Amino acid sequence: MHVEMNWLDFKIAFRKAAEAAGFVSTLLVKIDGEYVEAWERLSGGPRVYLSAGIHGDEPAGPLALLELLKNNFFNSECHWLLCPALNPTGLSASTRENSSGVDLNRDYWQRESAEVKAHTQWLEICGAPDIFISLHEDWETEGFYFYEINLGDEDIGRMKRILDAVYPWFQPEPGPIIDGHEVSGPGWIYHIAEPDLPEGWPEAIYLAKLGCPVSFTFETPSRAALAQRISAQIAAIKAVVNLKSQRGEA
Repeated sequence: MHVEMNWLDFKIAFRKAAEAAGFVSTLLVKIDGEYVEAWERLSGGPRVYLSAGIHGDEPAGPLALLELLKNNFFNSECHWLLCPALNPTGLSASTRENSSGVDLNRDYWQRESAEVKAHTQWLEICGAPDIFISLHEDWETEGFYFYEINLGDEDIGRMKRILDAVYPWFQPEPGPIIDGHEVSGPGWIYHIAEPDLPEGWPEAIYLAKLGCPVSFTFETPSRAALAQRISAQIAAIKAVVNLKSQRGEA
């Protein structure tokens, strides 16, 4: 098993950086001695929710959030909500699934896992954010791509800004079909707010049903160098969030 992230070091570093940046944690649930936590920094600006680590073999997302914290990215222009490690038992073991063998990102309809059950309860209390960004990785690709779920109108310009931001590290994943989905543009999957499988809801579908108007799921290629993947995730986040904070829209 190839391990790219030291889980214990990450936990300690993230807590230190989040508290220094003014975030407050909420314990969602304890699983096999590990904690699923949400972090919040209040503001009157648009509510931006970022999640990572729902698959334990995808470390670039959690590490990108840590790097953003260290570099003071999370300013007062937005109300921030972070779930950096939704699958702590998977992250500690570098496995996609949790310690019970459940793919948490397919459990947001049935909510059988303790992690997803606690997470959705927290989300329902918080209410739908203005924008949702989910950080993922893909072992089967060589380029960057992203899913967009938009309850309004699609924005070709925004798609281009995201791909341009990531281009120094990855070109868009080529081909008319990515991850079993037809693309709407190079590296861009414009997904309806419905699950691919009726009972296999991912987090992004749940957020859309909760009323989140727009979400992005970023996918970096797992076979690339970890530093490249982290940088690409950070660039994609900035491409979305900087535009939103400046214009007050997604």
